[in-house]
Amino acid sequence: MAMKISTTTADAMLSALAATLNSGLIRIYSGTEPATANTALSGNTQLAELTFGNPAFGTPAASGSDRIITANAITQDAGSDGDGTATFFRAMNTAGTVTTYQGTVGTSGQQLNLTATNIVSGGVVSVTSLSITLPTA
Repeated sequence: MAMKISTTTADAMLSALAATLNSGLIRIYSGTEPATANTALSGNTQLAELTFGNPAFGTPAASGSDRIITANAITQDAGSDGDGTATFFRAMNTAGTVTTYQGTVGTSGQQLNLTATNIVSGGVVSVTSLSITLPTA
């Protein structure tokens, strides 16, 4: 049986996670997503780096029976770092030294949604949405 987290606890967990990302970084990569956020990158190319706002996320809210936080405005990368297809991202602290979490990239229905996943070096990379959902049921 799956653990069931109370709304109050889920909100506290999401708020704590969000606080670690204030003015943090989103690094977008090509290649196979590592098994965990703790796994070292292997043959991945960093395509872009964007910056979270401060605060990075809004207040936790209901999303069906789950709790969700949605990112505030994210500064686009006006000069991307490489050519390739974006496949995953890592959310980093402000210094870019600690990976907080990683997730999937797409143009819709993913954890991080971009205007386009085909990235060209020197091009603009913009986020259309980013959210974190925590199940409570």
